[in-house]
Amino acid sequence: MAGASGGPLAGLRFAAKDNIDVLGLPLTAACPAFSRQPTAHATVVQKLLDAGASLVGKTNLDQFACGLNGTRSPYGAVPNAFNPLYVSGGSSSGSAYVVATGQVDFALGTDTAGSGRVPAGLNNIVGLKPSKGLISAYGVLPAAQSADCVSIFAGTVGLAAQVLQAALGHDAKDPYSRALALRSTPFPAQFRFGVPDALTFDGDAQAETAFAQAVARLTALGGTAVPIHYQPLADAAALLYESALVAERYAAIRSFFDAQEDQVVEPVRSIIAKGRNFNAADVFEAQTQLRALGQQADAMWDRIDVLLVPTAPTHYTIAAMQADPVALNRNLGAYTNFVNLLDYAALSVPSSLRDDGLPFGITLIGPCASDWQLAELGQRYHHATGLPLGATGLPLPAPQPIAGLRAEPTVRVAVVGAHLSGMPLNSQLTERGARLITNAETAPHYRFYALPGTTPPKPGLVRVADGAGGRIALEIWEMPAAHYGSFVALIPAPLGIGTLQLADGSSVQGFVCEAVATQGATDITHLGGWRNYMAALKA
Repeated sequence: MAGASGGPLAGLRFAAKDNIDVLGLPLTAACPAFSRQPTAHATVVQKLLDAGASLVGKTNLDQFACGLNGTRSPYGAVPNAFNPLYVSGGSSSGSAYVVATGQVDFALGTDTAGSGRVPAGLNNIVGLKPSKGLISAYGVLPAAQSADCVSIFAGTVGLAAQVLQAALGHDAKDPYSRALALRSTPFPAQFRFGVPDALTFDGDAQAETAFAQAVARLTALGGTAVPIHYQPLADAAALLYESALVAERYAAIRSFFDAQEDQVVEPVRSIIAKGRNFNAADVFEAQTQLRALGQQADAMWDRIDVLLVPTAPTHYTIAAMQADPVALNRNLGAYTNFVNLLDYAALSVPSSLRDDGLPFGITLIGPCASDWQLAELGQRYHHATGLPLGATGLPLPAPQPIAGLRAEPTVRVAVVGAHLSGMPLNSQLTERGARLITNAETAPHYRFYALPGTTPPKPGLVRVADGAGGRIALEIWEMPAAHYGSFVALIPAPLGIGTLQLADGSSVQGFVCEAVATQGATDITHLGGWRNYMAALKA
């Protein structure tokens, strides 16, 4: 289905989860007996077509978007893109799979309890769960309408943000749509990120190690980890299925369910049927309990800028999930179920590939309307991982400007020694609002020296004839141009700022050294970088 000619998404191909109306295609919600023919596109589909994207087709899901694992469909379980014995995550299982395998550029999912995040984390792709009401849900079959969000799957944060920009907007036809003024400045260069004081990985040591690595990586990007009391969030998450709030899932398909309950697969049938057991007073009681928990939880935002959690605590095989579908599915939602209930925004980004080859993802969670801020930080985090694009094996493309963030003049500078992240002079960058952009190497035209008599120890980088040097590891930082002059003023002779040629052929401003200062210095070019030299000294 071709999109409009031109437009910001021209040339891109997408798929839609089969609980989203597409004119000309049936909507089944993975229940053949429920199948109906939409009379119009869902608002979000129409917006993306108008923006130039072309719709390829619809994707499988956990029936009625009830599940986080991707096995609850009469059309079959959707496999993990990296190992078909493992679950894909759900309920937006098919949407995540077609993005991870490169069949489309992006896909639409939905997210009530984590369905736009868990499949992303388990398949090495990005899952953008916007603030509630930011994207219209008109033409989307509800799961629990007051908590539903349309979500976006993409290989990169930059593309997901580009799609969000095209899709957002108030829509009076959606009773939960709202006009939100999104925050337009990034998180501070030195930001605080919350880490739950009680973490569970269901015995998965590889996932636990991967999360520890994620905390270290976010710290290297300028963050400071702050323990947060997780119990209010866990208690809010439990209300989604273990209180009268589950009645909203029954309300979403009540007429069909009462007439053809036998057409609904287990355990979806039992979960929805629980909704019949509650009355209106029970619902109000549960809502009040949720608001009270929200008041407790919101106190964390006084201490942190963003919350970091694993997207999912572990991976399960399809066989294990089918043998214990309720308990294991609940485990997959340990870090997702509370987000929509408490009106937060969230972004799942790839973090690492474990020793067993399975992906591990992290989720950045912020207050309502922090969507662009999460995207900016999430993009920097994703590109710092060095991971491939989904399951395609292709490298990540270059980062993109995040739509909606206010642009300010910046300068990029390459550092090779004491200004590297974690090194003694790194604070001279972070105090000026600088952000780590990426790791890189020089072209093989430089000699690298440990300069004598410097405090703290510093290296010298000297350009030599082509082929007479080596590649030297460096970091590229970006700082507001207004602070660049004060940074340069701190640089002592014989060091200075010049133009460095990088291994990819591009160039950047960076630290260089006067050649005369290398007389009597130790040539450490063969070590390839300052970190290796410092490690060798310790050894």
